[in-house]
Amino acid sequence: MKAVFWKELADYCGSKRFIVLFVIILLASISATYTAGQSIVENVRATPTEFVFLRLFTTSEGNLPSLIFFLSFFGPLIGIIFGFDAINSEHSRGTMSTVLSQPIYRDALINGKFFGGLAAVAIMLVSIILIVSGWGLRTIGVAPDMIEMARLAIFFLISLVYIAFWLGLGILFSVLFRRTTTSVFVAIAIWIFFALFTFMLAGAIADQVVPVSEQATAEVVLEHERINDMVMRISPTTLFQESTEAILDPGMRTLRGMVLRSEVSGMVHGTLPLGQSLVLVWPHLITLIALTLVCFAISYVRFMRQEIRAT
Repeated sequence: MKAVFWKELADYCGSKRFIVLFVIILLASISATYTAGQSIVENVRATPTEFVFLRLFTTSEGNLPSLIFFLSFFGPLIGIIFGFDAINSEHSRGTMSTVLSQPIYRDALINGKFFGGLAAVAIMLVSIILIVSGWGLRTIGVAPDMIEMARLAIFFLISLVYIAFWLGLGILFSVLFRRTTTSVFVAIAIWIFFALFTFMLAGAIADQVVPVSEQATAEVVLEHERINDMVMRISPTTLFQESTEAILDPGMRTLRGMVLRSEVSGMVHGTLPLGQSLVLVWPHLITLIALTLVCFAISYVRFMRQEIRAT
């Protein structure tokens, strides 16, 4: 597996797709960080606040969304593009039987491909976070403390798990379909459904289950929003956005869109410590890890049972 891992990592990092994706995400991230930094500098001068450095990753200004949005949008593309042809490209080139005729087991091959892609994603994420942090440090002139660095490290881990899910999904379709075009189209269709259509589906289901009229009480509106949030959380994109926002924004004390005034009075005032923020996002993180393991386990079992003929 070690030989396959290093070979795949070299192929990923030296490929044109890696360079193009890295440049696109980097430019978008720097643009969002620059505009966010200008807004942060103006707001901090007026009303100084804590955790200024973390606001570089969560603040949106004008027509540019935050860095979290860019990662939630481009992250699935990274995973899909790295994984959609991991297995079926070997079949199309006729090299699968040649590779497996060497002293390489099947499980070592698919494990090496997955971990090689995951390492390439980790290198890309670390590079982008460090470059954006350096650019933001130059813009706002405020260095992060140890707590902010710990939150950034957890943000990196959540982003890695999120993209690992899409990488596992791409490898799954690469095992299920022999044509690379079919696997990439199906993976992108699922990404579009989760990124765009889930929001419309959640609103439609919530309107049907709990209709909200002009005379609706606060409890009815709250139940409507609860169902809407519950449906939206079937999307990994929603899980990623909510969990990263809670980690990078210590002032976020709940993931619910609406709460009653009586519930607000019982919440902890001020910012949450890191441990409490982790408790808040722990179900989201466990769900993302479980989805990743399920996708990779199915592709692993299917590949181990797949018939491969010499060509």
